[in-house]
Amino acid sequence: MAKVGLREWMALAPVFASGKLARYGDDTGGPLLRFEADFCAKFGVQHALTMSSGTGALISALVAAGIGPGDEVLVPAYTWIATAAAPLAAGAVPVLVDIDQTLTMDPADIVRKITPQTKAIIPVHMSNMVCDMDSIMQIAREHGLIVIEDACQAVGLSYKDKRTGTIGDLGAYSFNQFKNMNIGEGGAVVTNDPQLFARARMYHDIGSLFRGHLDNANEPPMLGVNFKASQIQGAMLNVQLKRLDPMIERMRKRYDLMTGILSKSNRMRIGPHNDVANAAGLHVIFETPDDARQFAEENKRGVYRLFDSSRHVYTNWQPVLQQRSGHPAMNPYNWTDRKIEYTPDMCSQTLDILKRTCRISLGENYPAALMAYLARRMVRQGPTASGKLSYATT
Repeated sequence: MAKVGLREWMALAPVFASGKLARYGDDTGGPLLRFEADFCAKFGVQHALTMSSGTGALISALVAAGIGPGDEVLVPAYTWIATAAAPLAAGAVPVLVDIDQTLTMDPADIVRKITPQTKAIIPVHMSNMVCDMDSIMQIAREHGLIVIEDACQAVGLSYKDKRTGTIGDLGAYSFNQFKNMNIGEGGAVVTNDPQLFARARMYHDIGSLFRGHLDNANEPPMLGVNFKASQIQGAMLNVQLKRLDPMIERMRKRYDLMTGILSKSNRMRIGPHNDVANAAGLHVIFETPDDARQFAEENKRGVYRLFDSSRHVYTNWQPVLQQRSGHPAMNPYNWTDRKIEYTPDMCSQTLDILKRTCRISLGENYPAALMAYLARRMVRQGPTASGKLSYATT
């Protein structure tokens, strides 16, 4: 989680003094326009649009891509519920896909879940663990599917020298208080496609019809909602963007440091990563759920068993599983060509992995010596597993 401090407070003063707090209240574009230009330059993408939240970014990306009633969207069974809720907000339905031991979508299960109604994939770079984007993009191109990267939990990370969120057709980011860039609440959509950008911009601003934009890529006007960000958010984001890469570098160093220590234990094994060279997220896998639960209980500071983070586990997404919407007549499940069913055990591979896996914080805001001490303590404590750990991928 990124820190917020004096520099953000100082960046807000000129905005307050100007009195121009709204997205389109400043003829110069204000801090938001500066942020979007700098974000594009740093991330190597053509278009960026700041949003009020990561959820709004996902919904706007889906609408921009033309996803709607009757469509199916593949989402992972382990993620924040917004990933599954966003297709429903666009009129489509989510289809749940198992994760593998990288904590991200299992490409093999993606292939199994594709139907004639599948129109998009939302891979989630979860807890700073990056997806196997090479495989996902290949599958998408073979089946003619849109890829919308959910990089909300991995802002700024890289997959094989490309920033997360910039590899698919569109990318979504979150800047809420638990993310790598923290302004309390906020988000962004990025794309290299001018038409997708124009549609996302129109959808995120119900007043876009009256803004006089001249670069709508010949897209006709469309009704939208209000997911606009404010200049207050833009001012804070300009500060946070400068801190991003140094923070990720600290995470990378702590990953190497801590995995070097933890790998000496025969009690656990380091979770696999789809790009170890850029790894900035750490999890460890145990033989049994009880082993993982005991490890989490012994290490209250910065450690938790993934299954116990209930908000991210599909079995707790009751409105999705029970297919409830705000109004029965507007329920997207009524518009599908086939019956969509969810069961508590439909992604059993995901549940098995989550029950046996613990995430370990890299403590990027703490001294490296402290994190090394905590890692050594984890290795010394508790019983060791008998025999050699299994490396099965179930």
